[in-house]
Amino acid sequence: MKKVYDSAAEALDGLLFDGMFIAAGGFGLCGIPELLLAAIRDAGTKDLTFASNNAGVDDFGIGILLQTKQVKKMISSYVGENAEFMRQYLSGELELEFNPQGTLAERMRSAGCGIPGFYTKTGVGTIIAEGKEHKDFNGETYILETGLFADVSIVKAWKADETGNLVFRKTARNFNPPAAMCGKVCVAEVEEIVPTGSLDPDLIHLPGVYVNRIVQGEHEKRIEQRTVRTA
Repeated sequence: MKKVYDSAAEALDGLLFDGMFIAAGGFGLCGIPELLLAAIRDAGTKDLTFASNNAGVDDFGIGILLQTKQVKKMISSYVGENAEFMRQYLSGELELEFNPQGTLAERMRSAGCGIPGFYTKTGVGTIIAEGKEHKDFNGETYILETGLFADVSIVKAWKADETGNLVFRKTARNFNPPAAMCGKVCVAEVEEIVPTGSLDPDLIHLPGVYVNRIVQGEHEKRIEQRTVRTA
């Protein structure tokens, strides 16, 4: 089965539709599937729900889709660094579902493993727990969190072989593996595609069984916060 595509637009062909649910990898500005996000913007797909740790910044990452008002809802852990996100949320234009970071990662991973839900102590007694099932185990209260089953996953990796085995570089191995697992279809953009069999099996971070489509491209290396000494 062909997994390698010539462009991000081709890799997403036939997968996008209005109102869909997309899981996106990335953390801050690291490991963001920027080529795929740009292709979604150019396709004009709207009323999107995104599960992602954050929404990038105003002109990068999911932030470019907020600018064009293609995003209806965000399921996120952190929403700082993005003035347009804040403006849309406070004005009621954007729905927001907050998740603790570990809970969000586990909701993605659980879906990828076929687990519909799990209990966690994180969030008990806070607004995170409102409306959720509570259950006591050994005298401790837990809340039920559900798996996030996305229509499409979009992720960014360092290397892939032609069968879709992925290797992430350093901190880009953040939300990308669990995000890749939870979509019905996973599309990965990578910096380099190598021949099948050339990756050390012990160094593969995500097996190709989770990856359906791959596109190679050039990526921007951004620094979220640059701090230097004045003297």
